Amino acid sequence: MSINSNESGDLPNYGTTPNIGDDEATPLLGNVTPRVKGTPFAACVFNLMSAIMGSGILGLAFAMANTGIVGFCILLLLVAGLAGFSIHLLLQLCDQTGINSYEDLGEKALKKPGKVTMTSYMFILKSELPATISSFLSPGSTMSAWYEDGRILLILVTVFVVLPLALLTRIDLSTSMFDLWFPFLFLLQISNSSASECTPKAFVISRKSAYAVPTMAFSFLCHTAVLPIYCELDRPTKKRMQQVTNTGLCLSFMIYLLSALFGYLTFYSHVDSELLLNYDTSAPRDPMVMIVRLTIQGTVLFTVPLLHFPARKSLITLLFDGRPFSWLRHVSLTVGILVVALMATILLPDFRSIFGVVGSTTSTCLLFVYPGIFFLKLSNRPLRSAESVGAVILLVFGLFVGTTSLCLIIVTWVQGS
Repeated sequence: MSINSNESGDLPNYGTTPNIGDDEATPLLGNVTPRVKGTPFAACVFNLMSAIMGSGILGLAFAMANTGIVGFCILLLLVAGLAGFSIHLLLQLCDQTGINSYEDLGEKALKKPGKVTMTSYMFILKSELPATISSFLSPGSTMSAWYEDGRILLILVTVFVVLPLALLTRIDLSTSMFDLWFPFLFLLQISNSSASECTPKAFVISRKSAYAVPTMAFSFLCHTAVLPIYCELDRPTKKRMQQVTNTGLCLSFMIYLLSALFGYLTFYSHVDSELLLNYDTSAPRDPMVMIVRLTIQGTVLFTVPLLHFPARKSLITLLFDGRPFSWLRHVSLTVGILVVALMATILLPDFRSIFGVVGSTTSTCLLFVYPGIFFLKLSNRPLRSAESVGAVILLVFGLFVGTTSLCLIIVTWVQGS
């Protein structure tokens, strides 16, 4: 939704080029006509945190176990800071171009729309549905029934729940409350867990350390939602939107750090790549664990269709731009995207594989590489300006981290096999 969108929902005509001054109080989209009161500051922070927090929180304790407490804190702070800077670049571009969506910036800079992945959310369904069901069964139950097979359950849920929702041409579904309730419940549960008798380590370097930065990048990915949130912000300015961003990132950083720390101090080197799986043996029928699992199932179940919409839109724009709507094309693309995501989810062995591969490719591109490229191609700032130099550093960092992590992960797979 744009700042001054009309009743028909079409994008507004901005007319002249927006004022590009350095005044931080200048509206991001220039001089636009007055509009009704927008979303309050606190609500925008809430929406941004909902976009940030997701399945990544489940893998951060594993990242801390393989980098150490101090090493993890340094890396997490670095990723959070770079995420904030890349959002700053997007806001600058929004100010200069009048474009108010990540996908449109990508199409203008690269002539290609963006894509969204949903594999990690489907993997949560695959791993957590059997554990959730078994927690309600009798203690003597053997995990041999069909309804305790994650692959079968994933296929059934995809066919009978996700597919019907994804086939809709539009969807008015919000999971913001679930998105934020889950991290808080999750943090409460792991903070109440009893620690085993092990010694925490400040720094750890191993082959599994390659998964750390991709997992963190995956966890802070919210950039496709930043500009739409800005469009709803009351009294939108660069300074005000940057304050929303900084507040949301700081609060998310604290929740991520505490959840990783408590998870690590509970299981130490025995932390699973998906932390909740550790409770299958330590507290399989703990009421709080069951509540957390039900909460995340509800979140994921309705998030997957939401992620499907931009993915399908990107393919339609890429392959069939300008053509009239076709139900055959709509259904075919919907089924095709779900089949690809479903096969990837079934074939990948564990959660860290998803965090590693998706984090080192898609997440590092969306978080570091693309914002840097967008700014260098679309901005009118001199190449020697501080923001242009920062964009180059962001681009180089993203390419280096993504390539290095992916190569190390592949080597780990080869050696492990």
